[in-house]
Amino acid sequence: MAPPRPPLSRLFTVLLAGVLAGLVLAVAALPGNLLLGFAAKAAVGSYAGLPEALRTPATPQRSYLYANDGKTLITTFYDVNRTDVPLDEIAPVMRQAIVAAEDRRFYDHGGADLRGLLRAVVSNVSGGGQQGGSTLTMQYVRNVLKTDPGRTAEERAAATEQTVGRKIQEIRYASALEQRLSKDEILNRYLNIAYFGSGAYGIAAASQRYFAKSPAELTLGEAALLAGLVQSPEAYSPIDGDADAALERRGYVLDSMVATGAISAEEAARARTEKLTLRPTAQPNGCTAVAEGHDDWGFFCDYLRQWWLAQPEFGATVEEREQALRRGGYTVVTSLDPKIQATAQKQATSVYSYDNKRALPIAAVEPGTGRVLAMAVNRHYSLDANPDGQANRPNTVNPLISGGDSVAGYQAGSTFKLFTMLAALEAGKPLSTGFDAPSRLPTRYAAEGEGSCDGRWCPANANPEWMDGYRMMWDGFGRSVNTYFVWLAEQVGQEKVVEMAKRLGITFRADADATFAENDAADWGSFTLGVTATTPLDLANAYATVAAEGTYCAPLPVVSVTAADGEKVPVGDPSCRRVLDADVARAATDAARCPVGQQSTLAQCNGGTATSVNRILDGRPVAGKTGSSEKNATETFVGFTPQVAVAGIAANPDDPTDSVGAAVQARVIDAVARVIGTAVDGEPEKKFAAPSRELVGDPRRPAERPPVEQRRPSEERRPSPQDDRRLSDLRRWLQGRG
Repeated sequence: MAPPRPPLSRLFTVLLAGVLAGLVLAVAALPGNLLLGFAAKAAVGSYAGLPEALRTPATPQRSYLYANDGKTLITTFYDVNRTDVPLDEIAPVMRQAIVAAEDRRFYDHGGADLRGLLRAVVSNVSGGGQQGGSTLTMQYVRNVLKTDPGRTAEERAAATEQTVGRKIQEIRYASALEQRLSKDEILNRYLNIAYFGSGAYGIAAASQRYFAKSPAELTLGEAALLAGLVQSPEAYSPIDGDADAALERRGYVLDSMVATGAISAEEAARARTEKLTLRPTAQPNGCTAVAEGHDDWGFFCDYLRQWWLAQPEFGATVEEREQALRRGGYTVVTSLDPKIQATAQKQATSVYSYDNKRALPIAAVEPGTGRVLAMAVNRHYSLDANPDGQANRPNTVNPLISGGDSVAGYQAGSTFKLFTMLAALEAGKPLSTGFDAPSRLPTRYAAEGEGSCDGRWCPANANPEWMDGYRMMWDGFGRSVNTYFVWLAEQVGQEKVVEMAKRLGITFRADADATFAENDAADWGSFTLGVTATTPLDLANAYATVAAEGTYCAPLPVVSVTAADGEKVPVGDPSCRRVLDADVARAATDAARCPVGQQSTLAQCNGGTATSVNRILDGRPVAGKTGSSEKNATETFVGFTPQVAVAGIAANPDDPTDSVGAAVQARVIDAVARVIGTAVDGEPEKKFAAPSRELVGDPRRPAERPPVEQRRPSEERRPSPQDDRRLSDLRRWLQGRG
C-alpha cells in the first residue's frame, strides 16, 4: 500500500493537476471551459466519499457452465466478455507491458501524474498529437464509472464526457483510491476491466480471444501486443482492425519497456521479430453457442437456464436472475454427464434421423438426488431456419425433452399403470391381488363410439390371447393387461391414482389434462392407460422416485454453483422428500422386474413386454415398463436401476395424430436400455430390496388356497399335483421373513 501523503501535499497536487487537466482539455478541444466550476470541484476527495463501484468493484463477469466433471465446458453466459483473475495469475511481462504502454510513472505518482499532464499540454500546444495525460488509476476510475450497472445510462455516459469537471472528478477519485489501495491492487483492477478490442474485456478474456491461452502463459511479444491495444482497441485489433498497426504499436510498447528498465534492448529486439501468431477464440454465449459438435447439449443448457430463472437466490425477479447469470461471474458445475449424454444422443439418432418428422426424446435422472444426467433428442438445438417451414426439424430450441412453453408432452401409454399399482399398494392391496381379466371390461364411465359398450367406456386388452385370464400385479404389469389395471384403479379410486402421479412429479401441462386432474379426477377412467401428456424428464424422475424407495427429488441440473467471490451458492443440494413408504416402492419395483425379463422375489413373473432389456444389461438388476398409446401414436419405455432411471418416448412433436407405429417399440426399448448400460458401466451392481410379507400377500391362486375352516393347526397340507416351484419359493421366503 502506498504511504499516505500529507493533506497539504495532496491538496496542492490535486489543485495543480486540475489546472493542468483543464489546460489539456482546453488546448485540445474545449477553450473557455478551463476554469468553469474549478474552485468548487478542486477539494481533495476521500475514500469514503467514493462511489460504491470504486470502493467495492462489481464489474460484470462471464458465467461458466461445466459438465459434471467440472472441466468440460458447455458454454458461457455474458453481456460483457470478461473474467477477473488475481495479479499472480497474470504474467509479469504483461504487468510490465501495460505500465510501460500507458503510465510509465505509475509507481511514482499519487493518482494524477503532473509530469504526464504537463507533457500532454506541451504536446497538444505544439501540435504533436492529442494526449489526455490520464494515469492508469484515472483510466481505471473512468472504466468503472462507465460500466457500473448500478448507474443510469446518463450517468455512465457522463463518465467519458470531455469536460473539465469530469476530468477533475477523475483526478479526485484517483487520488482517493491511491490513499487506500496498493499499486498492485490498482494495477490488478485495471487489467481486469480494460477493453482490449474484439469484445474482450479484461486480460483473461483478451488472452483467450487472441491467443487461446491464460494470461499467465503470455510471452513478451504477446503481452506487448495486448498492452498496445488499450489505447485504440478497435483500430489496433489484429482480428477486427489493422494488424500492421497492431505490430507497430507492439514495437512502441517494447521500446517503452526498455525505457522503464523492464526488459533489455536485446530482449526487445528478439520480441520485435516474433511472427504474429494468433489463435482467435470466440467465447460461446448462451445455449445456442455450446461447444462445437455438441449442439445436443443445448437442450440441457436451456433446461438449466429455465431452472436458474426460478431460483430466488439469484434475484427477486426473473430479470434480476437473468442479469445475475449474464453478469455475475458464476462457475456452474452442472449435472450433465458427457458420457451418458453421448450415448443418449447416439441412441436417439439411431432410431430417427435429425430430419425425420418423428423424434425420440430421452432423459436420464439419478435416483435419490434428482440430478439430470442427460437430455437428448434427434434434433439440433439451433435457431437456424428449417427447410420447408418445418417447426421442429432438424433445428429447434423448443423444450422437447423437459416440456414447457408450447410443449405439453406426449402420451406415455401403459407406463402410467405404475401409479395405479402404487396407489393400490398404498391402500393395502398386496401384489397378489387377483382378478380374472376379460378381453373387454365394461366400466361405470359414460362413453360413446369406438371403445364403448352400451354407452359405457369398455377398454380392451391389446393381445387377448396373451393377456386375458387370472392376473395379479406381477403378471398384470409384466404383460401390461389393460383390463386388470382399469379394474384395479376402480377398486382404489381414480382420484388416488391421479394424486399419486402428481406426488411423483407428473405435471399436467396441457390445459385439458390440468382441468381434468383438478375437477374430474374421480371419473378419469382412462388415466391409468396413459392418456395424459407427459415428458421423458417427468417420467424418468417419477420412476426414479420408486428406484429411490419412495424418496422424490425435484429435478436438479446442477452439482454446485460458485459466485465470483468464491462463495458457494446454496442451490446445488438435492431437494428431496419422502412421498411413498419404502415398502410400497419396493413392492412396485418387484412387479416392475417382470416387463424387462427378470424375476420377482417369489418368481411370479411369467411374461414381459421388454424382455430384451435383461439381455442387454447382462442380467444386472433392472426394472421398467413399456407404454403404447392409442393406435400406437407413441411408443415409450422407462427403465431403472438403483443408480439411474431413463425414459424415452417416440412421438411426432408437431402432429400427435401421426402414429409412430408398434414396430418402433423394440428400438425404443433397446435405446433406453443402452443408455442405462452406459450409466451403470463400471458402477457396483446394486440389488433391489425385497418387499414385506404384507405387501406380497399370498400369491397362490384361489384354487390353491384352501378355506381357512378346512384347515386345522395340526394338519399338514400336502402339495397338490398343481403346486410348482413358486409355492416352495413362497414357503422359504415366508420362513425367512419370520
